[in-house]
Amino acid sequence: MSQLLRTRPATTPAMLAVFDDAATLRHALAFEAELARAQAIEGLIGEADARAIAAACADFTADPAILADEATLAGTLAIPLVKRLRAALSGTAAARLHKGATSQDVADTVLACQIREAYALLRADLDRIVPALGEAAERHVATPAVGRTLLQDAMPIGFGLRIAQWQAGIVAAAARLDREVKDAARVQLGGAAGTRAGLSGKGAHVAARTAGALGLTAGPPWHANRGGITAVAAALAILIGALGKMARDVSLLSQNAVGEVREPAIPGRGGSSAMAHKRNPTGSQVALSAALRAPGLVAGILAGLPAEEERGLGGWQAEGPALAELFLLAAGSAEAMATVAQGLEIDEAAIVRNLAAAAIGDDIGESAALVAELAARNPA
Repeated sequence: MSQLLRTRPATTPAMLAVFDDAATLRHALAFEAELARAQAIEGLIGEADARAIAAACADFTADPAILADEATLAGTLAIPLVKRLRAALSGTAAARLHKGATSQDVADTVLACQIREAYALLRADLDRIVPALGEAAERHVATPAVGRTLLQDAMPIGFGLRIAQWQAGIVAAAARLDREVKDAARVQLGGAAGTRAGLSGKGAHVAARTAGALGLTAGPPWHANRGGITAVAAALAILIGALGKMARDVSLLSQNAVGEVREPAIPGRGGSSAMAHKRNPTGSQVALSAALRAPGLVAGILAGLPAEEERGLGGWQAEGPALAELFLLAAGSAEAMATVAQGLEIDEAAIVRNLAAAAIGDDIGESAALVAELAARNPA
């Protein structure tokens, strides 16, 4: 049963595809094929066996619904997947398939591949947001506007400084996520208890070759060390929150009584089923909804950090769905706010009118210098 009516409004089709059944199977099969190729190069299995395993992975077909039922019974996708692949092989190739690996190696490596692909999609939308906000901040660097604290008129502020603060928060959050993704997008190859038993002392070389073929980095097994995944989750939530900060301000500034900004007018977007005159900040709605949902997802992943001994029970199994959800929310938020940033309408007449009504003068202090300092500290 499709859930697009529920999931699509919060995310993008491209990000949904990163975590769909086809992608998950593709990465799992790629892991088995590249593991066999790496082991053949290292002399652990025969070249003919590696070719047969790779061919079986390339030719693999299965109904995802049936495979999901089998994975539910087995407790992990790798068990029915390997069983089906072995049935398609013969002789030594069947025995050599999945050599030295375990189910969690498959699951974690699949997740690492998806993290890498998902971040690349996010980066594209962030690269739309940052320059658009930078241009708007520079354009309005000296525009006096009402600064508001605790939702009340306070002192004047350069309107560009408010925008520069949005940009600074997003840039810093994106940089944090970039660092965490680079650390977490690592192949997992530890075997049954994380010792790389059965690989004749060549586990590090096999892992490095497998990682290179999959576009990941290599390193020691991280079965029970879930900090990398948790750090990605936290960084995603911070990014979602930074996008939400911009969305919150845009929605407040677009209220009828304020009217200083408006989201871009796009046919079919931001209307009302009952009130034709309305122009709702729909992009901000998407980002704010994501910001409300993200903290709970991160909390669940944090709770799995005290993993039991060499392989935890329940903790790491909860990570994949929650991390996928965080990426989906981040993608929807970033895409929505990229559209807002690039088409944001700023009503200078309303800014002037509101400032005059507030009767707080027009001294914007060092707003211009602060915009420049933020730009230097957070280069696009």
